[in-house]
Amino acid sequence: MKKKRLFETIIHGIFLILGLITVGFVLLITVYLIISGIPAIREIGVFKFLFGKVWASTAAKASYGILPFILTSVYGTAGAIVIGVPVGFMTAVYLAKLAPEKIKTIMGSAVSLLAGIPSVVYGLVGMLVLVPAVRTLFHLPDGASLFAAMIVLAVMILPSIIKVSITALEAVPKEYEDASLALGATPVETYFRVSVPAAKSGIAAAVVLGVGRAIGEAMAVMMVAGNVANMPSLFGSVRFLTTAVASEMSYSSGLQQQALFSIALVLFLFIMLINAALNFFLKRDKEGSK
Repeated sequence: MKKKRLFETIIHGIFLILGLITVGFVLLITVYLIISGIPAIREIGVFKFLFGKVWASTAAKASYGILPFILTSVYGTAGAIVIGVPVGFMTAVYLAKLAPEKIKTIMGSAVSLLAGIPSVVYGLVGMLVLVPAVRTLFHLPDGASLFAAMIVLAVMILPSIIKVSITALEAVPKEYEDASLALGATPVETYFRVSVPAAKSGIAAAVVLGVGRAIGEAMAVMMVAGNVANMPSLFGSVRFLTTAVASEMSYSSGLQQQALFSIALVLFLFIMLINAALNFFLKRDKEGSK
């Protein structure tokens, strides 16, 4: 008994240390971004930095306004969620509850493969296939646009939404569905009125993962969005917060480099705010359902 208790204590200590290391990395990143990003915001001015409409970091009279990047990231993420969540959700319900075993196996493998594709491949395919298609379909001078970025991001978030939603749906006790069927509900009614509400928290977690993936993506959207610091329009070339950092960091210096760290800080706070808001609403819904 003493050896068993000692072993459990050691394992508990190892898990505690690993958890503290994870928290420590988050704190380290937070502190580093704050230390690196605050000086530029202080020098430029909070209002001019956050609400300025012109980004010209290499001009003779430099300007560091990131409002176009913020709005582009918000619109791009929202568009990807609007397109990707319904497709991913319906696919998850079909695979978890309706699909025959062979189809489920094949489609599950395809979803896993989709999750493993590097983002640069998504960007390459989007640049070679999607961008020309958008240009031809909408008669545009250039198909690299916010719309093309939304489509690419919607495809990229599908694996996260589908896999996590399937796990949540399959975890619903079968007794819930049996009771609904026994009361005369059809299988489809049972899945959407019983299984889906029971798996609501897991599906919401899948959406949160999708939001995080969409906001944090850089390489793919850089290749299909045009990477131009314009105010966002659906069929215009735009630049996201992530691509602003990725495209200029390699040759930046001085205030320009500090401003890029400030963009990273804004992006980090933006993601934290979204996650906190979603977790708050999920917790409130869970408490309200009790």
